[in-house]
Amino acid sequence: MKHAILGAGGVGGLIAACLAHSGAEVTLVVRAESLASYPEQLRLESPFGKFSVAVARAAEVPPCDALWITVKATQLETSLAAITHPESVKAIVPLLNGIDHIALLRSKYGAEKIIAATIAVESERVAPGHVIHRSPFARLNVSSKGQALLGDATAQLQHMGFECRFIDDEPTLMWGKLVFLAPFALTTTAANKNVGEILSDPEWRELGMACIREVCAVAVTEGARIDVQKVLTGVSGMPGAMRSSMQKDVEQSKVPELDAIAGPVLRAANWHGIDVPVTKKLVAAVEQRAGLVGTR
Repeated sequence: MKHAILGAGGVGGLIAACLAHSGAEVTLVVRAESLASYPEQLRLESPFGKFSVAVARAAEVPPCDALWITVKATQLETSLAAITHPESVKAIVPLLNGIDHIALLRSKYGAEKIIAATIAVESERVAPGHVIHRSPFARLNVSSKGQALLGDATAQLQHMGFECRFIDDEPTLMWGKLVFLAPFALTTTAANKNVGEILSDPEWRELGMACIREVCAVAVTEGARIDVQKVLTGVSGMPGAMRSSMQKDVEQSKVPELDAIAGPVLRAANWHGIDVPVTKKLVAAVEQRAGLVGTR
């Protein structure tokens, strides 16, 4: 099976390294100006193992069975220029934060080609071709419509240490990640604290838990099957050292994925008439820290 990875960051590098290490044919799609100097081997440091593995590199998406899109949501539209021959791509598997990208990709490439999926992991590229996977887990959830095509690939990833599931219900699949991600990203970024520091601070812990309840209420109204108590328990058990990618982006003066992560919650809450005061408060705090006040 031929895989292409569009987005050579922490998530894309982790998936590329693990698939290639399992024997799959993998091409990492990088920016044209970086192609000549990009390392021929991916180096991964992970709870799943430490190794280097060769992968092909290209500036355009080659013919493939599965194209995994792993760019930041803020980079999605410009990155799609690398898909010069979409007819030669059997399926597209986007692993972006948020929800709105699914509709965008389906409008461009057709509903049947897009396989909805989410990933929960802390992984970052620390240098070109060098990825550090920091969380003790990597949880990949994929729409059941992709099981026939991606069954072997997910088996390879599970053998490496991933937790993989196929999920029938798309609202539950997509909102099932957002009910964790939005409160986690907003709270850690607004406070500039890791998970352990949030949970040990009574004020920030209560803000985080209140945000979870709000996002879960929105998700349920959007048709997702969500158990709010299970989400609260799951967050309480997260590794204390975990930090969100949004938090890291703000620290590095990068544009955070605020609209991708919080936007669907705020828009759906407004549409359904659901009050989400804590979520709005945290969004405003992130905007303040990121210098985005007045830009929304």
